[in-house]
This record gives sequence, C-alpha cells and structure tokens, in this order.
Amino acid sequence: MKKCIYALVLSVFIVSGGFIRAEESYSKPKFKVLVLTERGGGHEGFVAAALQWLNGFAKANNFEFTEINNTQKINVKFLSEYKIFLQLDFPPYTWSDESKAAFAEYIEKGKGGWVGFHHATLLGDFDGYPMWQWFSDFMGGIKFKNYIAKTASGTVNVEDAKHPVMKNVRASFTLHDDEWYTFDKNPRPNVHVLATVDEASYNPPSDIKMGDHPVVWVNPKMKARNVYVLMGHHASLFQSADFTTMFGNAILWVAGKK
Repeated sequence: MKKCIYALVLSVFIVSGGFIRAEESYSKPKFKVLVLTERGGGHEGFVAAALQWLNGFAKANNFEFTEINNTQKINVKFLSEYKIFLQLDFPPYTWSDESKAAFAEYIEKGKGGWVGFHHATLLGDFDGYPMWQWFSDFMGGIKFKNYIAKTASGTVNVEDAKHPVMKNVRASFTLHDDEWYTFDKNPRPNVHVLATVDEASYNPPSDIKMGDHPVVWVNPKMKARNVYVLMGHHASLFQSADFTTMFGNAILWVAGKK
C-alpha cells in the first residue's frame, strides 16, 4: 500500500512539472544543425559515410541535425532554427535567389556558423548556372580550375596548430583516395589558412598543381564562424582519425564552443 501511495505522489510530482522539466532540460539538444547534402553520383559514398559518422557524433555531443537535399526550403525564417549550416558536398549553384540572400545574411550577420566540404567550391559556370560571385568572395575570391582526375593520396600539413579546428590533429597526416581541386588563384590573401596539401606527396603523382595549395581555411572577415575543407570525395576519409577529429572540431567551434 505504501508503494502505491509513493508511486501516486511521484506521478503527481512529475505531471506538476517537477521532474519532467528537469528531464526535458537535460535531454534538450544543445543546438541544431542543417545538413545540405548532395546525394547520388560520385560523392554519394562520402556523404553516406559522413551522415553515419555525424549521427554518432551528434548523439555524443547532444545536438540534432536535419538533412535536406536542395535549397527550396532555405529562407531567413528557416535558417533561424539552426545554429550550424553544414554544406556536405552540395555545390554553390542551383540555389534560388531567396536562398542565396538568406544564406549570405546568415553568414554576414553571424546568425549561425558554417562548415563546407569539397564540392562547395565548385565555383564557375556549370550546368547553365552562372558563378555565384558572393560565394566566390566568401571562399577567398576563387574560381574552380581543375582537379586530379584519378583520386590520389596526399599529405596534409597543418599550418595553424593553435586553431580550435586543429586541436588533437597531427601536424602532418595522409589522406587516401581523394580528389584534389585547384583554383584560378590562391585564396590565401583573402582567408586564414589552417592546412595545406603537399603536392609532391600525391600518389599517384600528378602534374596538376597549384604550388602553395591551401585545403582548410576560414574567412575571418565574416561574422559567422566558418570552415572550408577541400577534402570530401571518398568514404575512406572516415577511416582517418585526423579527418574525423578535424570534422568534429569544426562543428563544435562554429557552434561557439571553445
């Protein structure tokens, strides 16, 4: 009988707001991430592996994410729900004028943070779409020029080891089976470079080179914290602890974490 009375009192306490508010406060996600993905085609393997990894990382760090595959929903109100915009290999074209304007405001006014991978810098005239000049400026004033047709291994050298994105990332590490983009100019004068690729380390070797070749950078001129990672073509990247550490650091840093 005493157990029944205790259960009844506990139930009343929960319904009245005692326990339930505490539990909701504890389980409520710290922030929300919008993930814009490019599904199918040559990047499907990477994107699928990224989403699988992200699912575990989100649970471990108490945030949630929503995946979309096009920009139709993107406007100012929609973006206001998200602390981070994760551009997972989605290119900077096929966007509507409204989505472009909303994203530019999101970045320029620091309404959230941004992490972009690989195909996010496919800047130029593609599939009948003109180059998005604002996005080119955001990425350092660059335009896509070329890429290594066959994927290759490459050694990444960390340039700014003190930056939070590079915390616990080795000073030098090799990534396999990736597609290394080159651009019409070096973004370095307009961005802060965190890492470069040693083009002499390409295996198999390639004559397609930039010289000084940044592969991870941030644009400190924008109010929003932002990180671009050139790598992101092959699922094998998720076998690299350095790559996943950098990915996780980028998410937490742009979310405002120290």
